[in-house]
Amino acid sequence: MAGSRGIDWTGERCVPWTDDIQVIYEHYHRYALAARYAFGRRVLDLASGEGYGSALLATHASEVVGVDIDEATVEHARARYGGQPNLRFTTGSMTDPALLADAGRFDVITCFEALEHVEEQDELMALVRARLAPGGVFFTSTPDVLVYTHEHGNENPFHVKELTEPQFRALLGASFRHVTVLRQNVAVGSVLTGDREHGPVLSQQLRRTGEDSWSVGTGAPHTYLVGIASDNPVEVPAAATMLDPQLTLLGAAAERAAAPLRAEIERLTAESDGPKYRKVIERYRPRRRGTEGTEGPVAVTTSEEPLVSIVIPVHGQWSYTRRCLQAIEDSGTRVPFEVVVVDDASPDDSAEHLAACPGVRLVRTPENLGFLRAVNLGAAQARGELLVLLNNDTEVRPGWLDALIDVVRSGDDIGLAGAKLVYPDGRLQECGGIVFADGSAANYGHGDNPDDPRYQAVRDVDYCSGAAILVRRDLWRRLGGFDERYSPAYYEDTDLAFAVRAAGYRTVVVPDAVVVHHEGVSHGTDVTQGVKRFQEVNREVFAEKWADALAGQADPGVPLWIARQRVPGRTQRDGDLVLVADVTVPTPDRDSGSVRLRCLLDELVALGHRVVFCPMGPPSDPAYLDQLHRAGITVLADDGLREQFLHEAGKHIRLALLSRPTVAWHLADRLRICAPRARIVFDTVDLHFVRLSREAELVERLGGAPETSAMLHQRAKLYRELELALVRACDRTLVVSEAERDLLAELAPGAPVSVLSNVHTAGPETSPGGRPGVLFVGSFEHPPNRDAAYWLAGEIWPLVRRQVPDAVLDIVGHDPTNELRTLDGHGVKFRGWVPALAALYDTARLSVAPLRFGAGVKGKVGESLAAGVPVVGTTLAFEGMRLRDGAEVLVGDKAEEIATGIVSLLTDDALWLRLSRAGQAAVAAQFGPDVARAALTELLG
Repeated sequence: MAGSRGIDWTGERCVPWTDDIQVIYEHYHRYALAARYAFGRRVLDLASGEGYGSALLATHASEVVGVDIDEATVEHARARYGGQPNLRFTTGSMTDPALLADAGRFDVITCFEALEHVEEQDELMALVRARLAPGGVFFTSTPDVLVYTHEHGNENPFHVKELTEPQFRALLGASFRHVTVLRQNVAVGSVLTGDREHGPVLSQQLRRTGEDSWSVGTGAPHTYLVGIASDNPVEVPAAATMLDPQLTLLGAAAERAAAPLRAEIERLTAESDGPKYRKVIERYRPRRRGTEGTEGPVAVTTSEEPLVSIVIPVHGQWSYTRRCLQAIEDSGTRVPFEVVVVDDASPDDSAEHLAACPGVRLVRTPENLGFLRAVNLGAAQARGELLVLLNNDTEVRPGWLDALIDVVRSGDDIGLAGAKLVYPDGRLQECGGIVFADGSAANYGHGDNPDDPRYQAVRDVDYCSGAAILVRRDLWRRLGGFDERYSPAYYEDTDLAFAVRAAGYRTVVVPDAVVVHHEGVSHGTDVTQGVKRFQEVNREVFAEKWADALAGQADPGVPLWIARQRVPGRTQRDGDLVLVADVTVPTPDRDSGSVRLRCLLDELVALGHRVVFCPMGPPSDPAYLDQLHRAGITVLADDGLREQFLHEAGKHIRLALLSRPTVAWHLADRLRICAPRARIVFDTVDLHFVRLSREAELVERLGGAPETSAMLHQRAKLYRELELALVRACDRTLVVSEAERDLLAELAPGAPVSVLSNVHTAGPETSPGGRPGVLFVGSFEHPPNRDAAYWLAGEIWPLVRRQVPDAVLDIVGHDPTNELRTLDGHGVKFRGWVPALAALYDTARLSVAPLRFGAGVKGKVGESLAAGVPVVGTTLAFEGMRLRDGAEVLVGDKAEEIATGIVSLLTDDALWLRLSRAGQAAVAAQFGPDVARAALTELLG
């Protein structure tokens, strides 16, 4: 397939349009792995081929040079990808020592699936050494000859020198001090992911052993070898997955299998002019709903006591109105509503059809009033607390009205909410509107993919198209409805949004409320004639009326990342961008770190900033993504979108908060280039090297395997170097405790370090009555919590039960291995993950934190104290919290001491009351939201 694409798919060189999806998976995964190391760096891509890999690298790198020996291929790559300013292609041989001799050194060199094509592999390695900068990283790959050729039986005539894995390692090891080899294979199966940053990778194979049986074994097959080589140590993932949620490979296989059946169906269809084959045909290809019955009335299930009044103005076009009503009926709305249709002297028989529709309140005008006045007339008939204005050329999607209502009810200051409008062909029509200083307007996202992450968050916007908006009815009446100076139509919705804002309310777009809009059905699309000509006429009216407000709007051409979202209570020009990045989307009902991060995100929004959150990996559950969207936070999980954001909006970023060392390492350098005025803050969450060192020491103290403690010490050493380098390089570092701040003051003198700890809100005072339980909460993906659970259940709890035989311990938290269920019994209940802990804290007499290693401030301690539930724990559990033994908490570092503390709180009401009150006071003073808000305000300057 050449044509406009320039080159063919030959079966050897990967091209993005190949039907061989397995090849796509293999090749793109290698480049995606390398791209993680290319942020802001110069990259040389040897044997760049079609150019797709070089283009992928260029979304991250500062410069990419692609080299291929075939001139036609290079010309194709230039034509297809030459629009990227940091990407160029050149012709040359990767064994030519003069190649790019005057181009300088490169930080990263890639050479995928090319090594086996050259006999002179030592010459290739010599070129790599000559062009690679000191400390640079070389990525390469090759098929394992024992698997690819001997086991699979491939005989590739283009391969001149295939290697075994030992030979591959030796080739790389002769040129580099540090070599890591990963094994690659395309797989179909299941992936379990978590947020652990260290620990073993479990690989298993599933094989069918019979028609109704399967067997599970260990290990993972491989076909290819991927090498990462450098003179410096390189942190390489223990495993890397690239998933295709659309299951394209399986879909392609199913498509191939279905093709003969589809051909047979088409043949039968062509042959049959009657019902002879109808039953078998429709089994595989059901008939679409025909036009029969599409002209008659539609019954809409409405209420006589509506919460919402839906007002629909109509001037002819009955077929569209009918589809609009049918969509409302089919949308499955939970709340009671009514439908008021204003027939504005339709020239057809719309009024007669509407009069026959059960559930529809029909209002008829004796003469044509025009769109604006017809809406005002219908709104005057409304009985609901909330008013929805809906064009008759719309088709609402399920959940649309509930989504609008949920957002409006989430804040008393929200006066108007608009839907996401899409065209019938699926393209985005608008996700909120933008008004510029000259009064001109733009539909944000017009023509884009409506599922793009930029169009998923609830945002304050300049206006929302009147095709589908919800407004509080009392506010509508107070404002006088649509201003009739804009009659017959256009700019009345923009004017309403500005009036809502002037009255002290917010206008927001709700992306979960999706409405299909057949734009132009009523008034056409030509702005020079008919009603549509009032679009320009009324722009001038609007500009004159709102001249003062428009002075605070941005000029046309401003980056849309600023214009797309307003900050409540400010002009459109005001408010900066804040970038926050972490390993994944926060899961606040699963781990303490997520609770803290989510609180910080919410505080940043409340402080009046446009917040963009960048997880370095996909969310584990879309529900957590939705939580951020509803909070007004845009989430960019895709590397390409993140890079586009940095390129387009980097100069407007005021603060970049980078959580955890791996994330800060990936993004800090790139932010220096793209966001020169941003304050780059490294948020440690906890000091990883401290936690790992303590874990190693515990393993040694308990007589664990020497190789385990050695591995932990080595990881601690690597993290220490990484974290301290980031502390010195970033503008400021955040730690969660004064103890960690003091430690960094010793290790990195002069580096600016601040404390921004966990965030807790103290609840109401409570009493010990009716609280029989003891509680231990933790995410058991985190090794310190896992160790604590076994120590608590195995050694501490039996000591408690000797004195309080009926005592019950609840262990709560996510356990990916399910192994902690073995602790059940003898007064111990393992409950697993519980989505909401409030009910457990309401019945818990005390909580326990028997941590023997770890770092940072423990969220489980602050959460319990905030709820008024006293805590017994180790010295380590209370590290950095300024909590005193016997005053706010009970402290013990031996099993007997912790057991004694538990028994005391189970039996002594006076002690319980004193610690409960003191613990809540301590939390309020150290960890209240106002403390976090003050720290963030200081960071923002």
